[in-house]
Order: sequence, then C-alpha cells, then structure tokens
Amino acid sequence: MDLSAINPVLLIASLMVASTPILLAAIGELVVEKAGVLNLGVEGMMITGAICGFIAAHHSQSVTLGYIGAAAGGAALALVFALLTQFLLSNQVATGLALTLFGLGFASLAGQGYNGIKAPTSYRLDIPVISDLPVIGPILFSHDIMVYVSLLLCLGVWIFLNRTRAGLILRAVGENHDAAHALGYKVVLVRCLAILFGGACAGLGGAYLSLVRVPQWTDGLTAGAGWIALAIVVFASWRPDRLLIGAYLFGGITVLQINLQLARVPVPVSLLAMAPYIVTILALVLISRGRRSSASPAMIGRPFHATQ
Repeated sequence: MDLSAINPVLLIASLMVASTPILLAAIGELVVEKAGVLNLGVEGMMITGAICGFIAAHHSQSVTLGYIGAAAGGAALALVFALLTQFLLSNQVATGLALTLFGLGFASLAGQGYNGIKAPTSYRLDIPVISDLPVIGPILFSHDIMVYVSLLLCLGVWIFLNRTRAGLILRAVGENHDAAHALGYKVVLVRCLAILFGGACAGLGGAYLSLVRVPQWTDGLTAGAGWIALAIVVFASWRPDRLLIGAYLFGGITVLQINLQLARVPVPVSLLAMAPYIVTILALVLISRGRRSSASPAMIGRPFHATQ
C-alpha cells in the first residue's frame, strides 16, 4: 500500500470531471420535477445522448457538433415522454421506465460498429500563466469547457427558479397545476418545455461520458449514472445548491476509490466500487435531515387535464 502516490490536487481536479455528467443530468431532472413531472427515463436519455453525441462527433470530427447531437437525441426521447404523459395521460412512472429500456436498446443497436473507437479530442481551457499556477491552476483552470458549462447551468437554474417570473410560474405548476391553470397559465406547455430541457441536459451528460470521461463508445456506457442523478435530485431536496454538493460528493468518492485501488489499499475491490453509492446516499440523507416533509413539488407525478 502506497498512499503517497495519491496527489490531492489531481484528486480534486479529477472529481470535477467525474461529477459533470451526473450534475448535467440531475439539474435537468430537477427542473422537470419542479414542474410536477416525474421522468424516470434519465438513464435512457443519457445513453441515447451518449451514442448520438459520439456518432455526430465521430463523423464530423467536431466535439461541439457532438454535444449538439447529444442534446437533440436526449430531447427527442424526452419529446416522446412528453407526448405520452402530457397529451395521452399515460402513467409517468411506467412511461419513464419504458423510456429507459428503449434508450438502452436503441443505444446498443445504434452503437454497433463504434465499439472501441476513440472520440475526437475535447477543447480544454488553457489560460496563459493562470492555468500554470500551482494548486489553483490544475483545480480551477485546466478543464474542458463542459465542466464550466455544467456549473453555469446549475447557477442559471437557481436564478431561473428563484429570481424570475418564468421560474415562479414553473414552480406554481409543480405545486398546484389546477390553480395555475385557473390563473391562465399553460400547464401542459410549461411541463413539455421542462421535459425537453431535462432531456437535453441528460443527453449532454451522456455525451460527456462518451466524449470526455471515457472517451470512446462502449455498450452500457452510462452504467447507472441516470439513476444516481435521480437519487441526488430527491435527496438534495430539489435544491440546485445541494444538487451540486451531491454530484461533487459522488464524483469525489468515485475518483478516491479508484486512487485507493491503484494504491493497493487492502480493501476488496467490490467494496471500494460500491463506496460512492453508499457514501453519497448517507451524506445526502444527513444533509436533508430536518427539511420539511413537503419539500417535493406537491403535484409531482400527477397528470393534468384541462377538463378535470
């Protein structure tokens, strides 16, 4: 065992990369649930975004087009969910689960022939002098652009929900869709837009895995990341700030357990591999202690029809 091989600076820098796909998917799902919709298809949308983004980036040799393709792929799958749940009033839980199964199957089919192929090189922030600063440079100024996009997105969602009229309407729809409808707000439209946003964010999270984190296409690439994103939204009490903490906590423990394996710590590999899931859930449960039992949007999972 050699713990001196673990570099704390590189560890913190790596956790930001490991957390980004979870943060992207979770912030999109938070907006969806704030609108009163429960979409359990995050895993399916993530892996659909992963393969769509990888194919687009591979054939165009452009990572930017890859992310655009990933967001479009995730949003397209979310559109199916929106049509089924908001217009045909299908059960949201069953539809979300079906969406995950469909996404996994679609990605496996579309990904045939791309296994093992490397993704194009991603852009990295490289500011002269600043990026070379000790400690601060590697941690804050040496990542690819999507790390900063995810942080800005988290901040933007917080501002949108708490400081804008549109955010207030979205929260009103999630808390009482009948009252929002009586006031003249388009409940179905608001929810459809939220679902599309959530799908696009999940797609970006999946593409980050296939274009940056791995970076190549392999079957089953997301490996349950969508379910972790769903759990973090719940345990973070539907708050963007706690969501950021939860995503970075999961990413940090993930990177730490990999480093511990490389340092040959005498702990079974299977136990280290499950540590991120256990520690994240325990920590977020402690964070959410004392919160109001009604922290979840009141109308979450409940269908709305204007004639009701």
